[in-house]
Amino acid sequence: MPDTPSPITPEDVAHVAALARLTLTDDEVQEFTGQLRSILEHARDVEALDLADVPPTAHPYPLENVFRPDEVVAGVDRDEVLAEAPSAEAGMFRVPPVLGEAP
Repeated sequence: MPDTPSPITPEDVAHVAALARLTLTDDEVQEFTGQLRSILEHARDVEALDLADVPPTAHPYPLENVFRPDEVVAGVDRDEVLAEAPSAEAGMFRVPPVLGEAP
């Protein structure tokens, strides 16, 4: 961005809207002009920050994976679980068909 950029004009907004094939009312053009000016002013503020001593980061907080060891534990008996199911068939839960019955 140049040091003293010219403010965005309603004509600029209308031109960009035309390029994007958007139809905007005059009220929308005025509203978006103000919003885009605010956005560009904020971008200039961010650009003006001295970030020479700030290392590039992908996340603002240090992240580390938390792993736990894989431990074999006793599972639940299949017959006990299936006995509590509303419907079971051939050692599996029976559920209503989603896409229809299998052939």
